[in-house]
Amino acid sequence: MTPELKEKIDNLVKQNKILVFMKGTKLMPQCGFSNNVVQILNTLGVPFETVNVLDDPEIRQGIKEYSNWPTIPQVYIDGEFVGGSDILIEMYQKGELQEKVTVALAS
Repeated sequence: MTPELKEKIDNLVKQNKILVFMKGTKLMPQCGFSNNVVQILNTLGVPFETVNVLDDPEIRQGIKEYSNWPTIPQVYIDGEFVGGSDILIEMYQKGELQEKVTVALAS
């Protein structure tokens, strides 16, 4: 990964309390896993931003290296990589996600 790309991803992650690197947009997810993440965050009623990796092949590949995680979507909360769809579903069901989001938005 180029230093420029790392800096670009760093800035995106730092500038957004809740950020999802996904296929498609929050209004039109382009895969089921991305849709799951959007639905969970919408259910929580929290503000979040998305980056459509289909629009930028460099970010699509780079984010996998950045997080050392092979799949999309990828969710970042308060600058920390949380995981993908399965992890978010699990955290949501346990009530952990609501707590993490509340703390992030309060800081």
